Amino acid sequence: MTLKPGPRGTGDAKVPLPADGVTATPHRSMITLPHERETFARMRGTEERVADAITRSAGRMRFAYLHAVWFAGWILVNLGVFGKAAVFDPYPFGLLTMVVSLEAIFLSTFVMVSQNRQSARDNIRADIDFETNLRSEVWSAHIGRSLGLDAQQVELEVQRLVARSRTRLDGSPADPAGGLPGTPEPASLPKPA
Repeated sequence: MTLKPGPRGTGDAKVPLPADGVTATPHRSMITLPHERETFARMRGTEERVADAITRSAGRMRFAYLHAVWFAGWILVNLGVFGKAAVFDPYPFGLLTMVVSLEAIFLSTFVMVSQNRQSARDNIRADIDFETNLRSEVWSAHIGRSLGLDAQQVELEVQRLVARSRTRLDGSPADPAGGLPGTPEPASLPKPA
């Protein structure tokens, strides 16, 4: 395949990629992929930031220690250890039970909000991974064609290696040749035409 000249005055030759019309120069790629964190950060609102901050702080051991001290102090005060005048929630500590229940409701809500955000983030990551894999496949096909490789022969070799790798994952005995899964032997690689 010959290189076609790029736009006048750029000095770059452009190579059209098959099927999708994406072009690249020999010196730089015109492909830009969004970064998952940047995409996700643009989607965050104030409510999500607050939910994340609360979930992050509630997930630390310091939070558990603070609660242990709080509960112990509450119980000691209301058992009358510091005098009967200090008691404000006598046994069975109904007010403490209500406060802890409300806190649990709110914390579980914040955790669910954060989990939903993590799920959305995983979806964005999966979309970006898919786009990256698709671009890699297009580039690989283009490079393979440029090198004169037979696409069907390459696909057969890939299927053979995947099957060999899967049998190892199933607990089947390793390949007698002792090669690692996904590592083709040099003799089995397709030769350029």
